[in-house]
Amino acid sequence: MSDWPDGRTDDNRSGNRYGQGSDNDRPESARVMRHVQRPSVPPQPRNAPRGSAPRQRRPEPPQYAPGGNGAPGDNAAYDSGYNTGQVYGGGDGRRAGGNGGGGRNDNGRVQGPPPDWRRRIKIGSLALVVVVLVVSIGTYFWADSKLKREVDLSKVIERPEEGDGTNYLIVGSDSREGMTSEDKKKLHTGSAEGKRTDSMMILHDGSNGPTLISLPRDSNVEIPSFKGSESGKLYPGRGQFTKLNAAYAMDGPELLVRTVEFNTGLRIDHYVEIGFGGFAKIVDAIGGVELDIPKAFKDKKSGADFQAGKQTLNGEQSLAFVRTRYAFAEADLARTKNQQKFLAALASQTATPSTILNPFKLYPTMGAGLDTLIVDKDMSLWSLSQMFFAMKDVTGGDGTSMNMPMSGFSGGNVVWDKAKVKQLVEQLNNDEKVTVTEK
Repeated sequence: MSDWPDGRTDDNRSGNRYGQGSDNDRPESARVMRHVQRPSVPPQPRNAPRGSAPRQRRPEPPQYAPGGNGAPGDNAAYDSGYNTGQVYGGGDGRRAGGNGGGGRNDNGRVQGPPPDWRRRIKIGSLALVVVVLVVSIGTYFWADSKLKREVDLSKVIERPEEGDGTNYLIVGSDSREGMTSEDKKKLHTGSAEGKRTDSMMILHDGSNGPTLISLPRDSNVEIPSFKGSESGKLYPGRGQFTKLNAAYAMDGPELLVRTVEFNTGLRIDHYVEIGFGGFAKIVDAIGGVELDIPKAFKDKKSGADFQAGKQTLNGEQSLAFVRTRYAFAEADLARTKNQQKFLAALASQTATPSTILNPFKLYPTMGAGLDTLIVDKDMSLWSLSQMFFAMKDVTGGDGTSMNMPMSGFSGGNVVWDKAKVKQLVEQLNNDEKVTVTEK
Protein backbone atom coordinates (compact mmCIF):
# COMPACT_ATOMS: atom_id res chain seq x y z
CA MET A 1 0.00 0.00 0.00
CA SER A 2 1.38 3.40 -0.97
CA ASP A 3 2.06 5.87 1.83
CA TRP A 4 3.21 8.73 -0.51
CA PRO A 5 0.95 11.64 -1.05
CA ASP A 6 -0.36 12.81 -4.39
CA GLY A 7 -0.57 9.28 -5.73
CA ARG A 8 3.09 8.62 -5.50
CA THR A 9 4.30 5.07 -5.06
CA ASP A 10 7.49 3.34 -4.28
CA ASP A 11 7.89 2.74 -7.95
CA ASN A 12 8.27 6.36 -8.83
CA ARG A 13 10.81 7.02 -6.09
CA SER A 14 13.53 5.88 -8.38
CA GLY A 15 15.29 8.10 -10.83
CA ASN A 16 15.21 11.79 -10.19
CA ARG A 17 14.05 11.93 -6.56
CA TYR A 18 15.39 15.45 -5.90
CA GLY A 19 13.59 17.06 -3.02
CA GLN A 20 11.61 13.84 -2.23
CA GLY A 21 13.86 12.22 0.37
CA SER A 22 16.56 10.49 -1.61
CA ASP A 23 18.21 7.42 -0.11
CA ASN A 24 21.40 8.15 -1.98
CA ASP A 25 24.50 8.44 0.20
CA ARG A 26 25.47 11.63 -1.68
CA PRO A 27 23.83 14.86 -0.57
CA GLU A 28 21.44 16.55 -2.86
CA SER A 29 22.89 19.46 -4.84
CA ALA A 30 21.68 23.04 -4.18
CA ARG A 31 19.08 24.40 -6.49
CA VAL A 32 18.10 28.04 -6.93
CA MET A 33 14.51 28.51 -6.13
CA ARG A 34 12.30 30.37 -8.43
CA HIS A 35 12.27 34.17 -7.69
CA VAL A 36 9.31 36.38 -8.30
CA GLN A 37 9.56 40.19 -8.47
CA ARG A 38 6.47 41.76 -7.03
CA PRO A 39 5.02 44.75 -8.82
CA SER A 40 5.28 48.06 -6.93
CA VAL A 41 2.19 49.37 -5.16
CA PRO A 42 1.18 52.84 -6.35
CA PRO A 43 1.15 55.57 -3.66
CA GLN A 44 -2.23 56.50 -2.25
CA PRO A 45 -3.16 60.19 -2.01
CA ARG A 46 -3.30 61.56 1.51
CA ASN A 47 -6.55 63.36 0.92
CA ALA A 48 -8.50 60.31 -0.16
CA PRO A 49 -12.06 60.28 1.25
CA ARG A 50 -12.28 58.66 4.66
CA GLY A 51 -13.74 55.19 4.55
CA SER A 52 -13.10 54.62 0.84
CA ALA A 53 -11.14 51.62 -0.28
CA PRO A 54 -7.81 52.30 -1.92
CA ARG A 55 -7.71 51.97 -5.64
CA GLN A 56 -6.26 48.64 -6.74
CA ARG A 57 -4.13 47.96 -9.72
CA ARG A 58 -4.55 44.82 -11.73
CA PRO A 59 -1.74 42.47 -10.75
CA GLU A 60 0.86 42.02 -13.36
CA PRO A 61 2.32 38.61 -14.14
CA PRO A 62 5.57 37.80 -12.36
CA GLN A 63 8.63 39.08 -14.12
CA TYR A 64 11.42 36.56 -14.42
CA ALA A 65 14.95 37.32 -15.29
CA PRO A 66 15.60 35.55 -18.57
CA GLY A 67 17.70 32.43 -18.24
CA GLY A 68 17.52 32.09 -14.42
CA ASN A 69 17.41 28.60 -12.94
CA GLY A 70 13.88 27.38 -12.69
CA ALA A 71 12.69 30.21 -14.98
CA PRO A 72 12.29 30.52 -18.70
CA GLY A 73 15.55 31.05 -20.43
CA ASP A 74 18.94 29.77 -19.48
CA ASN A 75 21.99 31.14 -17.66
CA ALA A 76 21.04 34.87 -17.47
CA ALA A 77 21.61 37.11 -14.45
CA TYR A 78 18.65 37.52 -12.13
CA ASP A 79 17.22 41.05 -11.70
CA SER A 80 16.57 41.42 -7.96
CA GLY A 81 14.96 44.88 -8.29
CA TYR A 82 17.38 46.55 -5.81
CA ASN A 83 18.38 50.15 -6.37
CA THR A 84 21.70 50.40 -8.20
CA GLY A 85 22.21 54.08 -7.35
CA GLN A 86 19.73 55.56 -9.76
CA VAL A 87 17.48 58.27 -8.31
CA TYR A 88 13.87 57.33 -8.74
CA GLY A 89 11.11 59.66 -9.77
CA GLY A 90 12.24 60.82 -13.20
CA GLY A 91 14.53 60.03 -16.04
CA ASP A 92 16.48 63.24 -15.51
CA GLY A 93 17.53 62.25 -11.98
CA ARG A 94 15.26 64.77 -10.21
CA ARG A 95 13.16 63.82 -7.22
CA ALA A 96 9.47 63.62 -7.81
CA GLY A 97 7.95 67.04 -7.46
CA GLY A 98 11.30 68.75 -7.97
CA ASN A 99 10.07 70.56 -11.05
CA GLY A 100 7.79 72.79 -9.00
CA GLY A 101 4.89 70.40 -8.74
CA GLY A 102 3.77 68.12 -5.95
CA GLY A 103 5.22 64.71 -5.19
CA ARG A 104 6.48 62.53 -2.39
CA ASN A 105 9.68 62.97 -0.46
CA ASP A 106 12.04 60.25 0.77
CA ASN A 107 9.73 59.46 3.68
CA GLY A 108 6.81 58.80 1.40
CA ARG A 109 4.98 62.00 2.45
CA VAL A 110 3.23 64.21 -0.02
CA GLN A 111 5.50 67.13 -0.90
CA GLY A 112 3.90 70.36 -2.12
CA PRO A 113 5.45 72.91 -4.44
CA PRO A 114 8.48 74.86 -3.08
CA PRO A 115 7.70 78.23 -1.36
CA ASP A 116 7.67 81.35 -3.51
CA TRP A 117 10.06 83.48 -1.49
CA ARG A 118 9.84 86.44 -3.84
CA ARG A 119 6.09 86.63 -3.29
CA ARG A 120 6.48 86.21 0.47
CA ILE A 121 9.03 89.06 0.64
CA LYS A 122 6.70 91.35 -1.31
CA ILE A 123 3.78 90.59 0.99
CA GLY A 124 5.95 91.03 4.11
CA SER A 125 7.33 94.35 2.86
CA LEU A 126 3.85 95.62 2.05
CA ALA A 127 2.60 94.63 5.51
CA LEU A 128 5.56 96.40 7.15
CA VAL A 129 4.89 99.59 5.18
CA VAL A 130 1.22 99.52 6.18
CA VAL A 131 2.09 99.05 9.87
CA VAL A 132 4.65 101.88 9.82
CA LEU A 133 2.18 104.14 8.03
CA VAL A 134 -0.61 103.40 10.51
CA VAL A 135 1.68 103.96 13.51
CA SER A 136 3.07 107.19 12.02
CA ILE A 137 -0.37 108.61 11.30
CA GLY A 138 -1.59 107.61 14.76
CA THR A 139 1.46 109.20 16.40
CA TYR A 140 0.97 112.41 14.41
CA PHE A 141 -2.64 112.87 15.47
CA TRP A 142 -1.80 111.91 19.06
CA ALA A 143 1.03 114.45 19.22
CA ASP A 144 -1.00 117.10 17.42
CA SER A 145 -3.77 116.78 20.00
CA LYS A 146 -1.25 117.46 22.78
CA LEU A 147 -0.23 120.90 21.53
CA LYS A 148 -1.73 123.88 23.36
CA ARG A 149 -2.36 126.41 20.59
CA GLU A 150 -3.24 129.34 22.83
CA VAL A 151 -1.33 132.30 21.34
CA ASP A 152 -3.10 134.25 18.60
CA LEU A 153 -0.51 136.22 16.63
CA SER A 154 -3.29 137.72 14.48
CA LYS A 155 -3.95 140.06 17.41
CA VAL A 156 -0.47 141.57 17.05
CA ILE A 157 -0.72 144.91 15.24
CA GLU A 158 1.61 146.87 12.92
CA ARG A 159 3.78 143.90 12.08
CA PRO A 160 7.05 144.07 10.07
CA GLU A 161 7.25 142.60 6.59
CA GLU A 162 8.13 138.93 6.23
CA GLY A 163 11.67 138.00 5.34
CA ASP A 164 13.33 134.79 4.17
CA GLY A 165 13.52 131.84 6.54
CA THR A 166 11.45 131.22 9.66
CA ASN A 167 11.74 133.06 12.97
CA TYR A 168 10.71 131.45 16.27
CA LEU A 169 10.38 133.29 19.59
CA ILE A 170 11.24 130.69 22.26
CA VAL A 171 10.23 131.61 25.79
CA GLY A 172 10.97 129.86 29.06
CA SER A 173 8.48 130.96 31.67
CA ASP A 174 8.52 130.54 35.43
CA SER A 175 5.04 129.05 35.30
CA ARG A 176 4.43 126.60 38.15
CA GLU A 177 1.24 125.25 36.65
CA GLY A 178 0.69 121.58 37.50
CA MET A 179 3.48 121.53 40.10
CA THR A 180 2.86 120.28 43.62
CA SER A 181 4.26 121.95 46.74
CA GLU A 182 6.87 119.22 46.89
CA ASP A 183 7.85 119.88 43.25
CA LYS A 184 8.23 123.61 43.91
CA LYS A 185 10.45 122.95 46.90
CA LYS A 186 12.54 120.35 45.09
CA LEU A 187 13.07 122.56 42.02
CA HIS A 188 13.65 125.78 44.03
CA THR A 189 10.99 127.63 42.05
CA GLY A 190 9.27 129.44 44.91
CA SER A 191 5.50 129.86 45.08
CA ALA A 192 4.88 133.11 43.22
CA GLU A 193 1.51 133.33 41.49
CA GLY A 194 1.14 133.93 37.77
CA LYS A 195 4.04 133.57 35.39
CA ARG A 196 6.88 135.64 34.01
CA THR A 197 9.47 135.13 31.31
CA ASP A 198 12.66 133.63 32.63
CA SER A 199 14.44 133.40 29.25
CA MET A 200 13.77 134.56 25.68
CA MET A 201 15.47 133.61 22.43
CA ILE A 202 14.97 134.17 18.71
CA LEU A 203 15.78 131.18 16.52
CA HIS A 204 16.16 131.93 12.81
CA ASP A 205 16.07 128.86 10.56
CA GLY A 206 17.26 129.55 7.02
CA SER A 207 19.34 128.25 4.14
CA ASN A 208 22.58 129.60 5.67
CA GLY A 209 22.19 127.63 8.87
CA PRO A 210 20.31 128.44 12.06
CA THR A 211 21.04 131.43 14.27
CA LEU A 212 20.11 131.42 17.97
CA ILE A 213 19.94 134.88 19.56
CA SER A 214 19.34 135.35 23.29
CA LEU A 215 17.33 138.34 24.47
CA PRO A 216 18.33 139.23 28.05
CA ARG A 217 15.19 139.65 30.11
CA ASP A 218 16.63 142.88 31.51
CA SER A 219 16.94 144.39 28.02
CA ASN A 220 15.90 148.03 27.93
CA VAL A 221 13.04 148.23 25.38
CA GLU A 222 10.13 150.51 24.53
CA ILE A 223 6.58 149.24 25.04
CA PRO A 224 4.71 150.19 21.82
CA SER A 225 1.02 150.64 21.14
CA PHE A 226 -0.85 147.34 21.24
CA LYS A 227 -4.25 145.69 21.19
CA GLY A 228 -5.28 143.91 24.37
CA SER A 229 -5.20 140.14 23.90
CA GLU A 230 -8.34 139.68 26.00
CA SER A 231 -10.22 142.98 25.72
CA GLY A 232 -9.33 143.80 22.13
CA LYS A 233 -8.89 147.42 23.26
CA LEU A 234 -6.21 149.51 21.57
CA TYR A 235 -3.61 150.95 23.95
CA PRO A 236 -1.47 153.81 22.54
CA GLY A 237 2.28 153.89 23.01
CA ARG A 238 3.62 156.23 25.68
CA GLY A 239 7.33 156.06 24.92
CA GLN A 240 7.81 153.95 28.06
CA PHE A 241 11.11 152.12 28.38
CA THR A 242 11.31 149.13 30.70
CA LYS A 243 12.65 145.61 30.97
CA LEU A 244 11.68 143.23 28.19
CA ASN A 245 10.06 140.68 30.50
CA ALA A 246 7.66 143.41 31.71
CA ALA A 247 5.85 143.21 28.36
CA TYR A 248 4.94 139.60 29.05
CA ALA A 249 3.71 140.49 32.54
CA MET A 250 1.54 143.32 31.16
CA ASP A 251 -0.43 141.44 28.47
CA GLY A 252 1.08 138.03 27.86
CA PRO A 253 2.68 136.48 24.76
CA GLU A 254 0.96 138.73 22.22
CA LEU A 255 2.41 141.92 23.72
CA LEU A 256 5.81 140.26 24.09
CA VAL A 257 5.82 139.43 20.37
CA ARG A 258 4.66 142.96 19.54
CA THR A 259 7.45 144.46 21.68
CA VAL A 260 10.18 142.27 20.16
CA GLU A 261 9.03 143.08 16.61
CA PHE A 262 8.78 146.82 17.35
CA ASN A 263 12.28 147.05 18.87
CA THR A 264 14.04 144.80 16.32
CA GLY A 265 12.08 145.12 13.06
CA LEU A 266 12.14 141.31 12.73
CA ARG A 267 8.84 139.53 12.11
CA ILE A 268 8.15 136.59 14.43
CA ASP A 269 6.53 133.65 12.62
CA HIS A 270 5.97 131.26 15.54
CA TYR A 271 5.81 131.39 19.33
CA VAL A 272 6.88 128.55 21.67
CA GLU A 273 6.72 128.63 25.49
CA ILE A 274 7.60 126.03 28.12
CA GLY A 275 7.32 126.16 31.92
CA PHE A 276 9.58 124.96 34.70
CA GLY A 277 7.83 121.64 35.25
CA GLY A 278 7.74 120.65 31.58
CA PHE A 279 11.41 121.50 31.15
CA ALA A 280 12.45 119.18 33.98
CA LYS A 281 10.17 116.36 32.74
CA ILE A 282 11.68 116.41 29.25
CA VAL A 283 15.20 116.07 30.63
CA ASP A 284 14.22 113.17 32.88
CA ALA A 285 12.35 111.44 30.03
CA ILE A 286 15.50 111.17 27.90
CA GLY A 287 17.63 110.06 30.84
CA GLY A 288 19.44 113.33 31.47
CA VAL A 289 21.62 115.69 29.43
CA GLU A 290 25.42 115.50 29.34
CA LEU A 291 27.24 118.81 29.67
CA ASP A 292 30.83 119.89 30.03
CA ILE A 293 30.89 122.61 32.70
CA PRO A 294 34.16 124.55 32.41
CA LYS A 295 34.13 126.01 35.94
CA ALA A 296 32.50 124.98 39.20
CA PHE A 297 29.77 127.25 40.60
CA LYS A 298 27.13 127.28 43.29
CA ASP A 299 23.94 129.31 43.71
CA LYS A 300 21.64 129.01 46.71
CA LYS A 301 18.63 130.65 45.05
CA SER A 302 18.49 128.29 42.06
CA GLY A 303 19.84 125.27 43.96
CA ALA A 304 22.83 124.94 41.62
CA ASP A 305 25.92 123.16 42.93
CA PHE A 306 28.18 121.96 40.09
CA GLN A 307 31.74 120.78 39.82
CA ALA A 308 33.84 121.38 36.72
CA GLY A 309 33.97 118.71 34.03
CA LYS A 310 31.65 116.44 32.06
CA GLN A 311 28.53 115.31 33.87
CA THR A 312 24.97 114.20 33.20
CA LEU A 313 22.30 116.52 34.59
CA ASN A 314 18.83 115.32 35.57
CA GLY A 315 15.72 117.48 35.40
CA GLU A 316 16.24 119.18 38.74
CA GLN A 317 19.90 119.95 38.06
CA SER A 318 19.17 121.15 34.52
CA LEU A 319 16.59 123.64 35.71
CA ALA A 320 19.05 124.97 38.29
CA PHE A 321 21.75 125.27 35.61
CA VAL A 322 19.69 127.40 33.21
CA ARG A 323 18.26 129.64 35.98
CA THR A 324 21.51 130.55 37.75
CA ARG A 325 22.66 134.17 37.36
CA TYR A 326 23.82 135.41 40.75
CA ALA A 327 26.85 133.11 40.68
CA PHE A 328 28.31 134.95 37.65
CA ALA A 329 29.84 138.39 37.33
CA GLU A 330 27.97 138.95 34.06
CA ALA A 331 24.72 137.91 35.74
CA ASP A 332 21.94 137.64 33.14
CA LEU A 333 24.32 137.68 30.15
CA ALA A 334 26.16 134.63 31.49
CA ARG A 335 22.86 132.93 32.17
CA THR A 336 21.68 133.40 28.58
CA LYS A 337 24.87 131.75 27.35
CA ASN A 338 24.25 128.76 29.61
CA GLN A 339 20.66 128.56 28.40
CA GLN A 340 21.80 128.45 24.78
CA LYS A 341 24.38 125.80 25.55
CA PHE A 342 21.95 123.63 27.42
CA LEU A 343 19.04 123.84 24.95
CA ALA A 344 21.31 122.99 22.04
CA ALA A 345 22.69 119.98 23.95
CA LEU A 346 19.16 118.89 24.86
CA ALA A 347 18.05 118.99 21.22
CA SER A 348 21.20 117.21 20.04
CA GLN A 349 20.90 114.37 22.54
CA THR A 350 17.15 113.96 22.03
CA ALA A 351 17.26 113.73 18.22
CA THR A 352 19.17 110.45 18.22
CA PRO A 353 18.18 106.99 16.88
CA SER A 354 18.19 105.60 20.44
CA THR A 355 15.35 107.99 21.28
CA ILE A 356 13.47 108.33 17.99
CA LEU A 357 13.44 104.58 17.22
CA ASN A 358 12.72 103.52 20.80
CA PRO A 359 9.00 103.95 21.55
CA PHE A 360 9.66 103.50 25.28
CA LYS A 361 11.74 106.70 25.21
CA LEU A 362 10.12 108.57 22.33
CA TYR A 363 6.55 108.67 23.63
CA PRO A 364 7.43 109.68 27.21
CA THR A 365 9.70 112.42 25.83
CA MET A 366 7.07 113.70 23.42
CA GLY A 367 4.38 113.45 26.07
CA ALA A 368 6.44 115.37 28.63
CA GLY A 369 7.25 118.13 26.16
CA LEU A 370 3.95 118.48 24.33
CA ASP A 371 1.91 118.50 27.52
CA THR A 372 3.61 121.68 28.70
CA LEU A 373 4.30 123.50 25.42
CA ILE A 374 2.24 126.57 24.58
CA VAL A 375 2.41 127.57 20.91
CA ASP A 376 0.72 129.91 18.46
CA LYS A 377 -2.44 128.87 16.64
CA ASP A 378 -0.63 128.43 13.30
CA MET A 379 2.09 126.15 14.68
CA SER A 380 2.14 122.70 13.05
CA LEU A 381 4.03 119.63 14.19
CA TRP A 382 6.20 119.98 11.10
CA SER A 383 7.17 123.56 12.03
CA LEU A 384 7.84 122.46 15.61
CA SER A 385 10.09 119.62 14.46
CA GLN A 386 11.96 122.00 12.14
CA MET A 387 12.62 124.27 15.12
CA PHE A 388 13.86 121.32 17.14
CA PHE A 389 16.32 120.15 14.50
CA ALA A 390 17.52 123.70 13.86
CA MET A 391 18.49 123.92 17.53
CA LYS A 392 20.30 120.61 17.16
CA ASP A 393 22.30 122.04 14.25
CA VAL A 394 23.48 124.93 16.42
CA THR A 395 25.35 122.40 18.57
CA GLY A 396 26.64 120.54 15.51
CA GLY A 397 28.58 123.59 14.34
CA ASP A 398 26.25 124.39 11.42
CA GLY A 399 24.76 127.43 13.15
CA THR A 400 25.52 130.51 15.22
CA SER A 401 24.61 131.36 18.81
CA MET A 402 24.94 134.82 20.28
CA ASN A 403 23.39 137.48 22.53
CA MET A 404 21.61 140.46 21.06
CA PRO A 405 24.36 143.06 20.34
CA MET A 406 24.60 145.50 23.22
CA SER A 407 26.22 148.90 23.75
CA GLY A 408 26.07 149.20 27.54
CA PHE A 409 23.69 149.53 30.48
CA SER A 410 21.11 152.04 31.60
CA GLY A 411 19.78 151.89 35.14
CA GLY A 412 20.81 148.23 35.37
CA ASN A 413 19.11 147.36 32.09
CA VAL A 414 20.93 146.08 29.01
CA VAL A 415 21.00 148.59 26.14
CA TRP A 416 21.05 147.15 22.63
CA ASP A 417 23.41 148.41 19.94
CA LYS A 418 20.88 149.83 17.46
CA ALA A 419 23.26 149.88 14.47
CA LYS A 420 24.32 146.28 14.96
CA VAL A 421 20.75 145.16 15.63
CA LYS A 422 19.67 146.73 12.33
CA GLN A 423 22.50 145.00 10.44
CA LEU A 424 21.72 141.67 12.12
CA VAL A 425 18.04 141.89 11.18
CA GLU A 426 18.90 142.70 7.57
CA GLN A 427 21.11 139.62 7.34
CA LEU A 428 18.38 137.44 8.84
CA ASN A 429 15.64 138.84 6.58
CA ASN A 430 17.83 138.25 3.52
CA ASP A 431 18.78 134.80 4.86
CA GLU A 432 22.47 135.69 4.74
CA LYS A 433 25.32 134.36 6.82
CA VAL A 434 25.40 136.26 10.12
CA THR A 435 28.62 138.23 10.51
CA VAL A 436 27.50 140.65 13.23
CA THR A 437 29.14 140.22 16.62
CA GLU A 438 27.41 140.77 19.93
CA LYS A 439 30.03 143.25 21.25
